[in-house]
Amino acid sequence: MVILTFLMIAWILSWFKFNKLFVQAFKELFKLEITNASYYFAFFCIGSFGDIILFFKGTYEIILLG
Repeated sequence: MVILTFLMIAWILSWFKFNKLFVQAFKELFKLEITNASYYFAFFCIGSFGDIILFFKGTYEIILLG
């Protein structure tokens, strides 16, 4: 659930050209060329980390059982 939320946030931010800012900042800071796929992958990883935290806290059990 958190993964989808973060991917939707990334998509909405891309409307305001945040993805281009992210790619440019990453290039200047780390001297690496990345693409929009890396932008979405970063948000996917953040969402995955959030899902793992919720899973271990037991929050998913409450959500799935209603």
